[in-house]
Amino acid sequence: MKLRELELRDAPLMLEWMHDAEVVGNLKANFLEKTIEDAERFINLSHDKTKDVHYAICSDEDEYMGTVSLKHIENGRAEFAITVRKSAMGRGYAWCGMEEIIRLAFDEYNLDSVYWCVSRGNKRAVRFYDKHNFHEALDIPQNILDEYKAIDDLKWYSVLRGDIIDERELVAGCKVMRIKTIPTVNAGELSFFEAQHDVGFDIKRIYYISKVPEGVRRGFHAHKKLKQLLFCPYGRIQLILENRYGREEIELSDPSIGVVIEEPTWREMLWLQRDSVLCVAASDYYDVNDYVRDYDAFQDMLKDY
Repeated sequence: MKLRELELRDAPLMLEWMHDAEVVGNLKANFLEKTIEDAERFINLSHDKTKDVHYAICSDEDEYMGTVSLKHIENGRAEFAITVRKSAMGRGYAWCGMEEIIRLAFDEYNLDSVYWCVSRGNKRAVRFYDKHNFHEALDIPQNILDEYKAIDDLKWYSVLRGDIIDERELVAGCKVMRIKTIPTVNAGELSFFEAQHDVGFDIKRIYYISKVPEGVRRGFHAHKKLKQLLFCPYGRIQLILENRYGREEIELSDPSIGVVIEEPTWREMLWLQRDSVLCVAASDYYDVNDYVRDYDAFQDMLKDY
């Protein structure tokens, strides 16, 4: 996944989401009336980055998946906006686009803050932004507030220069582990962990998953007793976990960050980058009877906790 300049060849796929009521239903503009000429005009204007910045979110194969923007750039701040095609939803493109545009906002455009809004009634979105360390913003420019005055009950968010995004201690009740890492100047880093000392259980098996195409999901199971440490030494993988504490996701992209799973937890792994590697350190040898592969059976099992 990556960002690049918008190109005229993206116009038909841009028009696809513009005419998808499920995608644009909560957006301020009336996209359903847009034409291919409107999409092409927007793309041509996007190359002028005086006040607004627009990029295409693309797959590794360079297919357009959505648009991410910084709008109303002035006084060291800008409004964040993003829209992805329905086929890109749930595949990590929105989070990738958000992370990358925020990085560009601070590193390339030298901004101090980025802000955006969401309806308080959109519980899923509010929960998502709250858990990812985004501030509730109170100092939105009046001219921007005026643009949204017809929409009630909005919650405004911001991210500030220097904020650490997604720094959590727990994800769905599972410990986020900082793997011990020793850096060497101009020679990379060495990361390590030890059974009992760092992980909290004996390690009887280590395995890894590699050569997975971008956008592929794996997992779809839980374990009855097995304990595991999952980490990603190379690439970007979204880990989705569900247990008695709820359902949450976390991106594994730093080799020094892992997640320890010590109780029955349904897991799915989404490859955000081709050839990313997922490593697992397990507390016991392979046992087919320890797997729960039926989601309904897993839900029944949770009733005992």
